[in-house]
Amino acid sequence: MQARTSRSFLSRPGRRTARQRGFTLMELLVVLAILGLLMSLVGPQVLNQLGGAKTKTARIQIRDLEQALEMYKLDVGRYPSTNEGLEALVRRPGTASGWNGPYLKSSVPQDPWKRDYHYRYPGENAEVDIFTYGQDGAPGGDGEDADVANWQQ
Repeated sequence: MQARTSRSFLSRPGRRTARQRGFTLMELLVVLAILGLLMSLVGPQVLNQLGGAKTKTARIQIRDLEQALEMYKLDVGRYPSTNEGLEALVRRPGTASGWNGPYLKSSVPQDPWKRDYHYRYPGENAEVDIFTYGQDGAPGGDGEDADVANWQQ
């Protein structure tokens, strides 16, 4: 009689058995290379969109502040002074008779770069000026560093 041999001895060299399932180093390296290539192509586009989103958010917030200022003007008869600032939209200034606020749901928002919006009345570029200096916090600039203001389109 022949002795019984285990299945692993009968399998061909290089062929995996049920217990040896998994990925080879070469398969893992190929997958990592593909992922790296995809990230190098897609990553910059995602970062550009993120930056553009902050500028768009600033434009929307400025538009909302303008609308709140219009409501303030309808009630009080004038815009808040530069000294009263945008805080007049959430807290009644002492000189504002007819104030029927708050005109914002919460506090005055900060710009997407975590700085306060600038406000001037009377404005130099429009009746009221509401603006932010962008990512760099300095006047002028391009791209994400560009100023965002209510008088710009």
